[in-house]
Amino acid sequence: MQDKLTLFSFKGKYRILHLTWFAFFMTFVVWLSLGPMMPFIREALSLTEQQAKVLLILNVAMTIPARIVVGMLVDKFGPKIMFSSILILGGLVSIAFSWMQTYEQLALLRFLSGFIGAGFVVGIRLISEWFPAKQTGVAQGIYGGWGNFGSAGAAMTLPFIASSFAGVDGWRYAITAASVVAIAYGVFYYFNVTNTPKGSTYFKPKKSGAMEVSSYADLALYIAMNVPLYLALSLMTWKLRDIEMISATLALSVFATLAALFIVQTLRTWQLNAQHLKASVPKQHQYKFKQVAILNWAYFVTFGTELAVVSILAMFYVDWFGLDKIYAALLAGVYPFINLFARPGGGYLSDKFGRKIILIVTFSGVALSFLALGTVEKEWSIYSVILLTIAGGIFSKAGSGAIFAMVPLIQRRLTGQIAGMTGAFGNVGAVMFLTANSLVDYDQFFMLIGLVSGVVLTLIVVFLEEPKGHMTEILDDGTVEVIKVN
Repeated sequence: MQDKLTLFSFKGKYRILHLTWFAFFMTFVVWLSLGPMMPFIREALSLTEQQAKVLLILNVAMTIPARIVVGMLVDKFGPKIMFSSILILGGLVSIAFSWMQTYEQLALLRFLSGFIGAGFVVGIRLISEWFPAKQTGVAQGIYGGWGNFGSAGAAMTLPFIASSFAGVDGWRYAITAASVVAIAYGVFYYFNVTNTPKGSTYFKPKKSGAMEVSSYADLALYIAMNVPLYLALSLMTWKLRDIEMISATLALSVFATLAALFIVQTLRTWQLNAQHLKASVPKQHQYKFKQVAILNWAYFVTFGTELAVVSILAMFYVDWFGLDKIYAALLAGVYPFINLFARPGGGYLSDKFGRKIILIVTFSGVALSFLALGTVEKEWSIYSVILLTIAGGIFSKAGSGAIFAMVPLIQRRLTGQIAGMTGAFGNVGAVMFLTANSLVDYDQFFMLIGLVSGVVLTLIVVFLEEPKGHMTEILDDGTVEVIKVN
């Protein structure tokens, strides 16, 4: 009998889904609280516009390597311990950030707190363990969409908490309160979930430290796809040097360190893959890495856009349209609010009509919406700008849902690593777009998003393949488990 989705149940796999999307929700409340709090922080500490924009870039920078590392760790140790650890440690670092006094201290702690954004990767692996392929799109969409709503939750609650305290320290109490809730939930989560349903096997990669690929061509592409991750971190370093926040000597040291890390990672990747490529990869473990690469660039646009836009939207409304800070934060909260239905909708439509066609539709919408926003002028009605922003948000978030409807169907035992790399590219996109925002005006920022979306749409149309057939995994006792992907 077909297993019908009953999303409002709180039993079995649905209980795991609801507990896990709320864990993700809390990581985003803590991580993305900086956007709606920025007008308060900027006023309280007399920050310049450039200092505020750099803090927003730093907020997403650490998440780039963190998602790669967490993707490897979740495949090895399991989601339960990883999500709980991220909530607890992330909450502690966020509390420390909220009580820093100097800009340098704020910048360092905000950079370190970026690792909490890696929690997203953990849930992708856990949900794929509990839901079959025919339901993975909508389940991952619910997880991602309702969890992403944490940024809206922060925008709709924290400004009121901050403004309810007299003086300039209200933002400190608001962020601290959210962080304490995250820590408490991290403890609760650990004692209330399991990595797999009872009797199921948690598949792990044979080796850790790099993703296993299926051919030498895939190995070359995998190494090449690591370059943008290091370029994003280099770009952030350059930006800090450009505003004289770090010295030229320190910047050069960071560049040299990043180059050395890339070389070490490349050698490690080659070593891990050379042996099993030489012996030929068993058919059941083969997959096309181009699928991963295209999904990486797709998430670069969809989630990169989401993080960048939600980070600058409140300031955009204040700077261009002269809105009150609280009103601007509330209007900015509309953008992540649509995650509640758009991302699950993208996953559901992918399950029903196919992964590739939904990606084509959503990316067409993203490109057109942001190209239109690229023509925005200060004389425009704020309501027309909000409507265009909502349209772009619906398509980008539905696109994210479609992307992660496909991620778990590429290679089950590597799901954490694939999700980690794809998630990291989302943060690469955020760093790139936020850096562009610090260099150009808001209309040019929106235009850039539209143009990049068009390029990625072309990659999807020409090169992406619809998942078909099934995956197979070998159990510990030597038997083979067949996992359908469509």
